Order: sequence, then C-alpha cells, then structure tokens
Amino acid sequence: MAATVNASIVEHFQTLEDPRMARTKKHNLLDILVIAVCTLLTGGEGFQDMELFGKSKQAWLQTLLALPHGIPSHDTFGRVFARLHPQRFQACFVAWTQAVAQCTQGALISLDGKTVKASLDRATASSPLPMVSAWCSENGGLVLGQVKTDTKSNELTAIPELLHLLALKGCLVTIDAMGCQTAIAHQIRAQEGDYLLALKRNHKKAYKAVKQYFHTHIEHEGAWRTRENFSDAFDDEHGRLGRRRVWTMTDCATLPALATWPDLRTVIVVETMRTAHAGAPTTSHYRVYISSLIRSAATFMVMIRQHWHIENTLHWSLDVTFNEDRCRIRKDHAAENMVALRHIALNLLRQEHAQPMSLRRKRLPCSLDEHYLLTIISGAT
Repeated sequence: MAATVNASIVEHFQTLEDPRMARTKKHNLLDILVIAVCTLLTGGEGFQDMELFGKSKQAWLQTLLALPHGIPSHDTFGRVFARLHPQRFQACFVAWTQAVAQCTQGALISLDGKTVKASLDRATASSPLPMVSAWCSENGGLVLGQVKTDTKSNELTAIPELLHLLALKGCLVTIDAMGCQTAIAHQIRAQEGDYLLALKRNHKKAYKAVKQYFHTHIEHEGAWRTRENFSDAFDDEHGRLGRRRVWTMTDCATLPALATWPDLRTVIVVETMRTAHAGAPTTSHYRVYISSLIRSAATFMVMIRQHWHIENTLHWSLDVTFNEDRCRIRKDHAAENMVALRHIALNLLRQEHAQPMSLRRKRLPCSLDEHYLLTIISGAT
C-alpha cells in the first residue's frame, strides 16, 4: 500500500485477524477496509455501494492499494464484515483513535447508548443492535470507541467494558442515569479520571435525600448563594424562553445517603424553567448530578450541556449524514462492524479542518475530487 494512505490506519489495522481461510483469500483485508471507508466517505452506505465505488475508482485505487485480483464483489465485502471479529476490530479502532487524536488533560468524554433501528430482523427474531459509544467533544468531536450491548442485558454491562478501552487519566467522564452506579464511579477513579453522573430515581434514597436537603436548606436561602455556587442564566433557544438555575453543594458530609460514592466532592442541582411563548404557563424541572470535581455552578452547567453533544452531534450525524437508522445490514457481526466503519469515516471527516463545511458537504467533494478524498483518508489537515 502506498505511503500516502494514512500510515496510522495501516499501522493499527494491519494486525487485524482475517476471518477467511488462507486458500479462499483473493483480496487483502486492508484493501477491503480502505475501499469500505472510502465508500462511506463519498456517500455510499452498503456492500453493493462498496463494489460500485471500487469499480468506478479502480484506476485511482490501484495507485494506493495492492488489489491483486481487482475489486472485491459485494458478496466478498458482506462475508468479510459478517465474519470479522468485532472486539478485535474495535481494539484496532481504539488504538488508531488514541494515536491520531488523544484527549488532552481536562477533556470531557461522554458515554451514551444508541440503537440501530433497521437492524431488527423479524425472520430470525433478532433484536435491533444496541451500542454504547464514547464521544470526546474536543477538536470538533471524535468517537473514541463503541461496544455492543448484550441483548440479554443493558448498558450497565457495556459501559465498564468500554471504559476499560479508554485512556481516562485527567479526563471528565459524563454518563446519564443508566450509568450512575458506584461500581462505574469506582472504575473511573481507578483509571485516574473524574466523573459527572446524573442521579435520578433509580437511586431512590440518595435522590430523595438530595432533593429534600436542597429544598429545605438551600433553594430559598438567598444569603447562601455566592458567585461560585449559584448560576442563573436565560436563553430563548428553539423559540422558547428558558431559564436555568444551578446550585452546587460541596459539603457532601451532610448527605450520608451519598457516603458510598468514591471521592464525591460536589452535588449539583439544576432547575430548568421553560415558557413556550408569551402568556403560556411556565414549566419547571429539577435534575441532580454528582461529581468528583469541584467547579463553579456556571462551569458545571456548561459541562452538563456539553454531555448532550453526543446525542445532538454524534447520533444526529450518524442518522442524518450516514443514514444509520435505515441500514438493514444485519447478518452475523456485519451490523456491529458497520457501526465501527461509520465511526472511522466520521472521525476522518471531523479531523479535516481546512474546509469549514458540514459533514454532508464534505462528502460531496470526497466523491468528486480524488485529491480531497486522499487528504481525508491520509488524516491531513
């Protein structure tokens, strides 16, 4: 393979074990992988698109890849990704991501789950594919890793597995209520990271104790508020009038119901008030968070809102730009490996900063300009 193709991809994926028998291998695994990623970068979606892209760009691809027997058929792409070991593919993906875009000290890493809806197969009674992904919102946002949720379990089993893959030292990990577990908090601290977790009614005693203490001792005591432990902000996003009040409590010893949480230093309470339009009634909603960090109320509000970038940026991009929710690929490991391929393509597009365009617009010049496509897959900026 030519040196112009991203050396990091070659380095980190060349050890990926080929699932095919030696006597049946006509096409190199790395050739198949690069063609698949290029297909997604240029607007394609499935295995037939991969074959079509390869044949359309065969002359150009032969300057980059070995292609000992030409372009693989769509059946070959399908068989390879259906049999490819997803955990080993994931390990290569994580190693590549950490090599090209390490999260710096203080980076915020968000974990959240997403289900690929069209992967439901009624014929075999297989459920839609649920995945948990890790997202770093620095440098425009990057997927750090993803793990499949076991069909007989939930995100609680996938989150620890995903955390083990990540370098968390000095980073802040944010997870919604599903991942708000003492064991997960202990794991994050053991990996030298900090946590910011949403505490809801799944921890009934702790949640009730915080709410009662807050309403009794803090909410209406105006003299208690300082610039650091209280924030009050207004906005008019999405045509609605909104107000967010944030309180932070650092004297966690007054809440014995939280004594089991490791290195707990701050409890955060957020009140969100919304008014649909002038004259409409105002709704109010309280949320509770716990963290191993001490920060100002305004800073915590930014971190809490930043967590939802994984929903509004990653999941939205996968569904709208890559049409993930309509992907009907589902045989064996193919659906899970296609998620990883889409994440590779997404990361490559987001690493290209020379052209200030949306992901959708970047895919158009990728399909038209071979030099720009080479720039993207080479990881150049």
